[in-house]
Amino acid sequence: MSRPEGAEPLLVIDVVGLTPALLAHMPELRALSRGGSYAPLRTVLPAVTCAAQSTFLTGELPSQHGIVANGWYFRELGDVLLWRQHNALVEGEKLWDAARARQPGYTVANICWWYAMGADTDWTVTPRPVYYADGRKEPDCYTRPPALHDELTEKLGTFPLFTFWGPGANLTSSEWIIGATRHILRTRHPDLALCYVPHLDYDLQRYGPDDPRSHRAAADVDAALAPLLADARAEGRTVVVLSEYGITRVRRHVDINRALRRAGLLHVHTQDGMEYLDPWTSRAFAVADHQLAHVYVRDPADLPATREALTGLDGLAQLLDETAKKEAGLDHPRSGELVALAEPDAWFTYYYWLDDARAPDFAQLVEIHRKPGYDPAELFTDPRDPYVKLRAATALARKKAGLRYRMAVVPLDPSPIRGSHGRLPAHPDEGPVLLCSRPDALGPRPDDEPFPATDVKRLLLDLALGDAS
Repeated sequence: MSRPEGAEPLLVIDVVGLTPALLAHMPELRALSRGGSYAPLRTVLPAVTCAAQSTFLTGELPSQHGIVANGWYFRELGDVLLWRQHNALVEGEKLWDAARARQPGYTVANICWWYAMGADTDWTVTPRPVYYADGRKEPDCYTRPPALHDELTEKLGTFPLFTFWGPGANLTSSEWIIGATRHILRTRHPDLALCYVPHLDYDLQRYGPDDPRSHRAAADVDAALAPLLADARAEGRTVVVLSEYGITRVRRHVDINRALRRAGLLHVHTQDGMEYLDPWTSRAFAVADHQLAHVYVRDPADLPATREALTGLDGLAQLLDETAKKEAGLDHPRSGELVALAEPDAWFTYYYWLDDARAPDFAQLVEIHRKPGYDPAELFTDPRDPYVKLRAATALARKKAGLRYRMAVVPLDPSPIRGSHGRLPAHPDEGPVLLCSRPDALGPRPDDEPFPATDVKRLLLDLALGDAS
């Protein structure tokens, strides 16, 4: 089907953590913005991946699309779940549905944007390990149609899951995703391609945004993107580059659940000497997600006690009540009864045990689906364990032999973390950006006026269908 006049195929690249300051180290993206359009991006609260991406694709705030964080307490299940993958969790009209309503047959490829599974896209690629019955977890991905899996694996190798997250997280996973995007553009020619590039997330959290290693990471991402940008130019494809948030330097962590436990509000149960969060009986507990935490309070009568337990907690800046949640666009049933925001230089741990000897065994694993909150310490190996390399080598040998293994190398000390996000940035220079290869895409606007995240869907729709000014 021919495209409407003025419409061009579209490539949208989500470069996680991209800020104005990092562009100084990225000549390819600087050239794209100089020849096209640039604006700081006004993100949403919380400024985290799942919430921001859902806003980009629906044009709604979390109060409407329901993605109030990267995970939350599922009251109907009595369980904390992070990093779910089903697109049905995202409420509201998606970008591709709006495009197809005006141009039937509009085709879309999603390469590793979140909530990909079950979405009505034509081609889908998303990380999905093999969970063997004996407990082993092996790298892999999910694709739609299924035949695309073997095609990408033959061309690029197995999806490098252990460089996508964990102590080994590095550029390799972003290079794989970029390679998959280039292959799909060449062989499928979708009208819209979404590409997720996570690499900046790693060293910016490890070392902080102003560390030379983070600047090197920005230069590496830029070089890895160069062939994809060249492919797009050769095809006449409009390119939009955006980011979900900026990562700011932090120097302290906030043990919000330990404060609730000491106040007698958070309860645990014990098995084999290990303590597990008991959300069914806890009067209040928090689901920590970077610089934001949803505080779930079972009985409204316990709200005053919960506030008292958290008031004055070092590093906690604000507790949002129902009125404040509505003003922030977070008044959704999935949100906690209270929402905690950290100070700009602080972030929340999920830790709820008071003695490390009682921590659950998953605490020292890369285990994003079992921890009742986000754990950036998974980016490190334990520096206090003199045998950590030996433990890792032994676990790897068992893995290669097809045996069950435990890669228990993650520290229980969160102090090395130097970068975090989730708050609204204090200044546009610390926030995300929006670039477009078309100089007329954003219309007349002051250079320093942020472009609202809620308008990204409209912008992409206009570019897709030839309606951009």
